Amino acid sequence: MMAKCFSFSKTYDRWLRFSYSWAGLKSTTTDLGDGTVMHCWIPKTYNPNKPNLLLVHGLGASGMWQWSMFISGFIERFNVYVPDLLFVGDSFTTRPERTEQFQAQCLAGVLKAQGAKKTNVVGASYGGFVAYSLAAQFPEMVEKLVLCGAGVCMEEKDMEDGMFQVKSMDEAVSIMLPQTPEKMNELLKVVLYKPVMTIPTCFMQDFIDNRVNTVLSVSSMRVRTCART
Repeated sequence: MMAKCFSFSKTYDRWLRFSYSWAGLKSTTTDLGDGTVMHCWIPKTYNPNKPNLLLVHGLGASGMWQWSMFISGFIERFNVYVPDLLFVGDSFTTRPERTEQFQAQCLAGVLKAQGAKKTNVVGASYGGFVAYSLAAQFPEMVEKLVLCGAGVCMEEKDMEDGMFQVKSMDEAVSIMLPQTPEKMNELLKVVLYKPVMTIPTCFMQDFIDNRVNTVLSVSSMRVRTCART
């Protein structure tokens, strides 16, 4: 009932849009052709004396949500770019590709469209795999690469050998893309270092309805890469 009358996630989304704009970024969309459109926050005023910084988010929320706590500090030193990966936020495609390689190609298209010939890149979780692919495919565009929680050198057999808590890809997807508040609690226990206060079930369901369900198409990507982290 709460999600129908009031949505915490949508309200927070509006607040984040205001805060990003206040910080000096603007919302843009880039049509890459063939039914592919990428959304990205870019500098309102580009400073040629600053290096560029591309922040690539992981699964579960848009780039705006994932990087909100770090934006103010980064903007002081960099021309910051915060894209939404395909099927997250306002980025989408009608093409059948679902790989991190295609995601990286789309990011490269956005950077080229914005005139950013070189950039530093930070990728978190699934975004780390996309960032790694960007550096591998377009080495001339990437100056420095930082990967957070992305085991790009691991193999699927590592899971089979019992290196991780989950036993299968299906189990990993059910945790990483939770469809119930119970699964959301399970996810929080896995990803957070310190326990958090009890979150009301209505808030978690609202987040699932308005944020998690927007990325379910990603489950047909190589989500198994995230399970390695």
